[in-house]
Amino acid sequence: MIGAVLLAATATACGSSSAGTSAERSSAATDAPTKGDKGPEPAPEAPKPKPPTKAVMPSGPPTAFSTARTTPGGPILMTSYTGPKSGVTGKVWVWLPPEYNDPAYAKSGFPVLTLYAGGQSNGYNTWTDNQLPIQEIAAQESKAGRTHPFIMVMPVQNLEKDERRTLDCSDIPGQPKMGTWMSQDIPDLVKANFRTLRGPDGWGLMGASTGAFCSIKLALQHPEQFKAAVPIDGYFNPDSSLWKNYEADRLANSPDTMIGAGKAGIDVLATAGGGDPHEVKLVKAFVAKAAPPVRIEYYEQPGGRHLTSHFKRMIPDLLGWLGKHLSPPTAD
Repeated sequence: MIGAVLLAATATACGSSSAGTSAERSSAATDAPTKGDKGPEPAPEAPKPKPPTKAVMPSGPPTAFSTARTTPGGPILMTSYTGPKSGVTGKVWVWLPPEYNDPAYAKSGFPVLTLYAGGQSNGYNTWTDNQLPIQEIAAQESKAGRTHPFIMVMPVQNLEKDERRTLDCSDIPGQPKMGTWMSQDIPDLVKANFRTLRGPDGWGLMGASTGAFCSIKLALQHPEQFKAAVPIDGYFNPDSSLWKNYEADRLANSPDTMIGAGKAGIDVLATAGGGDPHEVKLVKAFVAKAAPPVRIEYYEQPGGRHLTSHFKRMIPDLLGWLGKHLSPPTAD
């Protein structure tokens, strides 16, 4: 199973001893309360403000979603969404766990898990198809009590097929603001339409390969929004050719740089396939750079390779880890 490497006066004034003048004594006598006088009534205490609720109801306006496909765990919904902060337009898929529509959870907010795909992920996300049937597995694991029910969000990561123009889930100068779309616009879309949880404890990220890079990068950059990240067999340096002439910006978006900066109090589970020595070395080196308040764990899949079929085998354990590090559905 998953093993952990946890990078974890009082002043007194002296005056005259004189009893004071007769005028002073007269004034004191006049001001003294008469017998039985209780003095002015104390002002009523102002009512204490109510603490913010943990569950957050949809803020609207509602977005039109269509059913992209059905799964044994329930339908996957899809919309094309233009982010008001980024101006980026891209497809976003959403899956609601069976508990979301259960009357027993009608007033509960749910944790949100955003999933990033490997490859270019322009116009598609492999977490929405049968290659990685995480929705069905999640429904089973939640029913068995081994994890929480999560709202799952699966966005595109690029707008073009050309891998030379990959956006690295970032705001590359002169390019579409994909980092803003992912870190601000998409959470706002989810909050507008679904019952969620207040604060980062209810928001997590997971991705494989290229998606692993996105998940850890966004969590390190935005700990105010995301509490946990699971980079599956990832790499940790931005490598798009679009960073040319923008080295300072590239480094500012590099997980390999951010992990040791000591700024993000997030929980991380970094995985590597034990059957790939290069990958093991790469991920272990990244884990070793982590500095508090980052809390990081490492899991090596025995005999694992950089294959979707091998990523699929880890899904139950990864969902179990997320269930321990993100808040459960909560009603106020």
